[in-house]
Amino acid sequence: MPALTTLLFFVLAALALVAIPGPNHIYIVTRSIAQGRAAGLASAFGVETGTLVHIAATAAGLSALIASSAVAFDVVRYLGVAYLVYLGVRTLLRDDAPSLGASSGGMRLRRVYAEGVVVNVLNPKVALFFLAFLPQFVDPSRGPAYTQILVLGLVLAALGLASDIVYALTAGALGGWLRRRPSFLRRQRYVTGGVYLALGAAAAFAGRGEK
Repeated sequence: MPALTTLLFFVLAALALVAIPGPNHIYIVTRSIAQGRAAGLASAFGVETGTLVHIAATAAGLSALIASSAVAFDVVRYLGVAYLVYLGVRTLLRDDAPSLGASSGGMRLRRVYAEGVVVNVLNPKVALFFLAFLPQFVDPSRGPAYTQILVLGLVLAALGLASDIVYALTAGALGGWLRRRPSFLRRQRYVTGGVYLALGAAAAFAGRGEK
């Protein structure tokens, strides 16, 4: 286990990081505005489930493999880009307005959750972030590194989830107001699809060395 002072310092650093809006926040906000609060919350839980995958990979050393191999990095990155582009094109081509009705809400929320997981897992930048950030707070004298990484990662995931939920609830309230406007409903799929495509483009053109 990390020392208490190390853990407190880590929490402060993590709070500063999760407070800054990033691609995951944009993705969650887009879901909440387009499909409602429930979809935003499902996306938040999906994204942070993906975070747990990255934490486990960091502890197991898989992130180091991605960091050391340009091919592995690019394969994961372009899979993520392709998935975001797929979400964008699917949204743009869909004629019906997104809905989470009672008859199929559970199934659709599970799909939204799964898409949140995939979007985060296929972002190698997240893997490299954990590889660079978490080991800075590991003290070899406090026990196995993988145990400390897991503890620190779970703390960061919990803080990230709290931040994601705030974004989802806020955007969900805004989305409820917007969805009562006919003009928004007519343009909704173009805005949502455009955001997904923009996220995909940002991931495609982000170099390995950039933050």
